[in-house]
Amino acid sequence: MHNGAIMASELRHLVDRGSEYPLVRLTGELDADTAPALRAALLDVLAEQPEALLVDTGELILPAPLVLAVLRELRDETADWPGAHLALCDVRGGAAWPGLGWPIWPSAPEAIAEIGRPDPDHRFGLDLEPALGAARRARELITEACARWERPELAGPACIVVTELVNNVVVHARTPMVVLVAAHGDGLSVAVRDRSDHVPTFSGSPVPPTAYGGRGMLLIDSVAAHWGSLRLDGGKVVWALLARENGDENDVSAASMQAPVRG
Repeated sequence: MHNGAIMASELRHLVDRGSEYPLVRLTGELDADTAPALRAALLDVLAEQPEALLVDTGELILPAPLVLAVLRELRDETADWPGAHLALCDVRGGAAWPGLGWPIWPSAPEAIAEIGRPDPDHRFGLDLEPALGAARRARELITEACARWERPELAGPACIVVTELVNNVVVHARTPMVVLVAAHGDGLSVAVRDRSDHVPTFSGSPVPPTAYGGRGMLLIDSVAAHWGSLRLDGGKVVWALLARENGDENDVSAASMQAPVRG
């Protein structure tokens, strides 16, 4: 299944969600006018927390340094996300993308061969309305996932995280949401996406119990190895990584693929 958009500066992007990993094919010219829209489109796919995101630029007219900076910033902004490995597919290789920092393969099949095929049983999602009982349903999803993935010791902390994230949406954002849970190494990730651009804040200091992103985020910070948020077009995603007590936190978000040529 494909969906796409044609932008004013003749950049076309097609998002293919029917392959092993989401594949964004770019054609035309990427410039300062179209770069923000492309960034928004890539973040929209990343917010679904796929195991990898492939961007095919083989038919793209090579961009100016300013646009390279936009893609570098996207890499930096999402470096700690529990979501996808970013991979560029371009037969022209890393020399065409100097200083980009993304792993680059000649083609999407070669990237998939190195990354490996995704395991659909290692990722679950749930659409919820901002209503009474939403947090309970999210906890049920977490408990089932932890049991299936043999991570029972993470069920409690993960339920704390998802309860706080979902209740924040119910009480403050009041929009539909998507809850995503995925296995990462010996740990797991929890992410909640909603349609509000109000991101949670956390200072580490005591806050009133009614403050948005205060007491709840303090709880999340106490049980998660890492957590964060990022604004998207039309909303945001808030995520947290949880590691086993005796595990290596770095293993939770570590890439499973070998390092290819980088731009």
